[in-house]
Amino acid sequence: MNKAEILVIDDEPQIRKLLEITLESNNFIVRLAENAKQGIQLAANHPPQLILLDLGLPDKSGHEVLKELRLWYDKAIIILSVLNHENDIVQALDNGASDYLTKPFRTAELMARIRSAIRQNNNVIVNSKSTCDDLEIDYSARTICKNGESIKLTNTEFNLLALFFKNEGCVLTHQFILKEIWGVGYQTETHYLRVFIGTLRKKIEVDFHQPKHIITESGVGYRFI
Repeated sequence: MNKAEILVIDDEPQIRKLLEITLESNNFIVRLAENAKQGIQLAANHPPQLILLDLGLPDKSGHEVLKELRLWYDKAIIILSVLNHENDIVQALDNGASDYLTKPFRTAELMARIRSAIRQNNNVIVNSKSTCDDLEIDYSARTICKNGESIKLTNTEFNLLALFFKNEGCVLTHQFILKEIWGVGYQTETHYLRVFIGTLRKKIEVDFHQPKHIITESGVGYRFI
């Protein structure tokens, strides 16, 4: 039985009630906060397994709350917001959000994203290998196999795929990927990313025109499934 604890920080009573009922029916322990101050205090006093954070809080911007939490909180934070502008989504993900879901949302999709984020929280690599569907990566040997057969990757392609594996299910922004793979001065060089995503898809996807592993999040970045 799943007994992970989830903190909901949202100023809408109806949303808090909906989330409380939905999460408890899925065997989660739920704590509720109606503003930023209360949410930060609860997170500090009872660190949860995951936080659901609204951006439109009455006492402080959710973006500021996110940055403040990320100074010390290292588990999943999923944004739930009516704001669906690309800039808000990219800003939240760049500030450390694990995922972003716009309101109104489907509860089944929210639960799927919560389960994915919690799996990522618990993804402690006991050995150097990790698997995802038909792919297996060996971090120490720096090799990748598809259906048991070795695939030849360049160093950059391997680093990119390893980053995706370690963040499975999470949306990674273009800027975040560029910084992690190429360095701080490359956040605007999106053409680098397009080229390497293309070559990587050709090597790991059954049909790189209809990828099932590296999914494009339009205008934002990529999600690895």
